[in-house]
Amino acid sequence: MRCISWMQKSVLKSDRDRERAGTAMEKRLLTLAAVLFALVAVVPEVSATRWTVGSKMGWTTNVNYTIWAQNITFYNGDWLFFVYDRNQMNVLEVNKTDYESCNADHPLKNWTRGAGRDVVPLNVTRHYYFISGKGFCYGGMKLAVRVENPPPPPKASPVKSDAHSSILNRPYVLPAVFAIGAMWDAFVHLW
Repeated sequence: MRCISWMQKSVLKSDRDRERAGTAMEKRLLTLAAVLFALVAVVPEVSATRWTVGSKMGWTTNVNYTIWAQNITFYNGDWLFFVYDRNQMNVLEVNKTDYESCNADHPLKNWTRGAGRDVVPLNVTRHYYFISGKGFCYGGMKLAVRVENPPPPPKASPVKSDAHSSILNRPYVLPAVFAIGAMWDAFVHLW
């Protein structure tokens, strides 16, 4: 017959406690992952585009920005990213009259921040007019864009079925059930 000392018993007990703690930690991590997945599945997709003005050429002379922008639809929430030589050029937002005459004397806003990497948020549905002062506007450094509201998401076609509409066919029910289950599991394990 084998005799186990009190010290060996305490070591065995602490090993079992460590194993239980490890299992509980794994369950908590799985619960957290399930909750995060459920939240991501329920959050609607939001899309905005950052447009680099002039693409690879950037904001510089001898680029026709009217041609660059003609096939682009700018939406509310997009950004314009101006990349240019900060020592020579700038980004000024002006009205239509000053845009057409290349007048930089009274800009609506000077977007130049000094780094030559300026971002302009297009957060209002309207026409925007940008020029570069210091005479560069006459060399073609001007851009006019029209910002629109994004189109509505496509409507789902109705489901044609003879069966009764099931609540499980709703898009948010299954993620919500998983999220509630994960929270319940976390609650039970914490108490």
